[in-house]
Formats: sequence, C-alpha cells, structure tokens
Amino acid sequence: MNEKIMLDIRHYSKTYGGGKKAADDVSLSVMSGDICGFIGHNGAGKSTTIRAVVGVLDFTEGEILIDGHSVKSEPMECKKVTAYIPDNPDLYENLTGIQYLNFVADVFDLGSAEREERIRKYADLFEITNALGDMISSYSHGMKQKVAIISALIHRPKLLVLDEPFVGLDPKASFTLKEIMHEMCQEGTAIFFSTHVLEVAEKLCNKVAIIKQGRIIASGTMEELTKGHSLEETFLQQELG
Repeated sequence: MNEKIMLDIRHYSKTYGGGKKAADDVSLSVMSGDICGFIGHNGAGKSTTIRAVVGVLDFTEGEILIDGHSVKSEPMECKKVTAYIPDNPDLYENLTGIQYLNFVADVFDLGSAEREERIRKYADLFEITNALGDMISSYSHGMKQKVAIISALIHRPKLLVLDEPFVGLDPKASFTLKEIMHEMCQEGTAIFFSTHVLEVAEKLCNKVAIIKQGRIIASGTMEELTKGHSLEETFLQQELG
C-alpha cells in the first residue's frame, strides 16, 4: 500500500477574541494507514484544531488539506472523504436510529445494498441492532455515541477524525471501536483522534502529537517520542520541559 498524506495541517493558527491564540502555528501530517493520537491538557488546542480540520470552525491563518484538497476552498471535496465524531454527539433526536443512519447514507449517496450491509455489520458489532427502531431521544449517551460512530463509518471515509471517542463507551464498545480502527487503517484509512487516555493512545497509535498552549511541542512515531519510556512519562516530561 502506497502511503499518501491524507491530512496535511500547514501553519494553522486560530485567535479568539481578546487576542488569545487557541492554536498557534500548528503543522502536522497524517498518512494513509496512520493512527495518530493528539494529546494535551484541557484548553491546549485539541478541539479547536480538530474542528478546523472538519470544517466546523472557520480560520484565516494557515492551510489544511485533506486528500490534497483545501478545507477552505474545496470543502465539499474534503467532506466527501472525511468522517467526524465529536466528543458529544448531537443527533436528530426526533428520528429513530435507523432513520438517522439512512439519512447519513443518503447524504453520501450510498446504494441500498451497501448501506444495509454496513449498518447491519456495525450495529451487530456494537450490539444496538434491536434498538435501531427506537427514537434517538430515548437513547443513553453511550447509545447515541454508538449511532454517531456507525454513521461515521458507513461511507468508508479516507480520513476519520474523532474527539475523545472513548468517553462514554462501555469497555466492550471501546474494544470494538479499537478493533474497527485497526481494520480501517489496514485498508488505508488515516485516523486522527484526541484523547486524555494515554494508555489507549500508547497501545493504539503508531504516531502521536503533543499540543501545549496551542503549539505542537512534540510529534513523530510512538518509538521516536517515547524512546523506551511510557507515553505518560514522555507527556509529563514534555509538559514540564
């Protein structure tokens, strides 16, 4: 499989009112087949960067390319190959689970056979098949998160972006999601996700980027960064450095 840059963040900055820079000259690349963990304290700039990547947050400084297309000037081309799972899924609660998944499948113009096969596969894996006929308003947070994950997977994105994806998932669902992430990377998908759970990042990621006060202070392969130490030790050393 030929490696290709799927996500290319070039000198991205975001300044909010009062002159505070939430992201400061962020540059980062994620290749096809990479699982890249994005770690930092609350307020470090993780969500700001992620929301710019997926087109939710406008920006003027720098450039972000997805599969060679500009998020700013070619947003539709970027959205076609990207899936985003926010930290707090905001679904249409007046729909049933299956209605919502079919709505997302319609957006991505998926045929009936494709959508049925993928919805069945992932709903079975996350053990919510029997609940898909219920209203989303009746779902727990964990069930909403599972539906959000399935909706992100059914069009087989080239870039999967997740913000704290394991928060709210039970241990079995977390394990299932990790297995799916590995499977997708083997098929060439690039994955970029933020997490506070450093043990998960250490086991799951081949690359990691550490952000502090809006700036990338370390990035590279897990081996390059940790040098035989745990990711937790490496993170704390970078934070104190």
